[in-house]
Amino acid sequence: MASYVLLLKEYENDETVVYKFGPNEEVMGKIELNKVTRKFSELESLPDQNIPSKFYFDRAAQKLAVCLVREGGVFPEKTAFES
Repeated sequence: MASYVLLLKEYENDETVVYKFGPNEEVMGKIELNKVTRKFSELESLPDQNIPSKFYFDRAAQKLAVCLVREGGVFPEKTAFES
């Protein structure tokens, strides 16, 4: 099964970055990454109860971890997790 999670940056400063995440631009939750502690928080879950928010949250977190570690803390305005 293929996976696709769209991430759109909403806010960033020296300590945190916040992205909207979900299967498309109409159905999105919010995830925050604390760059200092490297902890993720789900600020808003996906609004559609039929879509598993944890599935999308986990993949969004994985993509942001790649941005933090492998890409040297560069967080693009728009990115995606694809597998």
